[in-house]
Amino acid sequence: MKRNLDMTALRALLSVQDQGGVTRAASVLNLTQSAVSMQIKRLEDSLGLALFERRGRAMVPTAAGEQLISYARRMLSLNDEVVGRLTDADLSGEIRIAVPYDIVTPIIPPILQAYQRAYPRMKVQLQATHTRNAREMFLKGTCDLILTTEDQCPPEAETIAERPLVWIGAHGGSCWKERPLRLAVGRYCAFREGVIRALDGAGIAWVAAVESESDRTLEAAVTCDMAVHTLLAGTEPASTEQIDHGGALPELTRQKINLYLRRNEAAPGVLALAQMMREGWAGQTVAKLAAA
Repeated sequence: MKRNLDMTALRALLSVQDQGGVTRAASVLNLTQSAVSMQIKRLEDSLGLALFERRGRAMVPTAAGEQLISYARRMLSLNDEVVGRLTDADLSGEIRIAVPYDIVTPIIPPILQAYQRAYPRMKVQLQATHTRNAREMFLKGTCDLILTTEDQCPPEAETIAERPLVWIGAHGGSCWKERPLRLAVGRYCAFREGVIRALDGAGIAWVAAVESESDRTLEAAVTCDMAVHTLLAGTEPASTEQIDHGGALPELTRQKINLYLRRNEAAPGVLALAQMMREGWAGQTVAKLAAA
């Protein structure tokens, strides 16, 4: 007899993996911790396999768990697309979101592309801005959902990913070897103070060779080897590369990518987009999202 997997339990499985444990998964799913644990247990019993093992306080997927997680992402993506296309008008309307300039690419476009395919009646208004502006917009109620890049996660937000801050330069460039170090800095960049503090702490002289509010201007300066820049790993433009400095430049901090939404007031369309954001940043590849 063929067995059917429980889609609700699969969603719990992904949340435990993506959120790093049952407690945060329960918060995201608006369930009790015991309910989430029971859903994982139901999956394990139906398959006769252990899906997670505890290492200290961490929940680590077993080999079978990792394989099921991979399948579950694809199954739930298809499930959500079918439901979005065939269900009633609850998932129609407009969503206003704000995302910092530095993390708009490469993950946000395929997430929005997949969302529009799944929920064609939803209209998304995307504004690229700075973290500070995004938070102000959210507080004023002019955005339904925002992402930010921050050192910490405030109580009203949830961290959906962490990425190291890395040095970015031109392909084969050499200006990172010069002193004073020539920086391309964003006028309102959230990383600016930390980068300068790291350079000063390492005793490396620096100068702001290019300062601009425009990411295109900063990218141009880096591409032509006029200056170096800092970005979250994986968000660097194709015209630049991470600098393999071998310790000649200071190591930088890890940054949290935080998601803000009014969970108790959010419309179904906003909650659906928030879940896609979590899954996209938690490890679902851009290629899979784009090809879904």
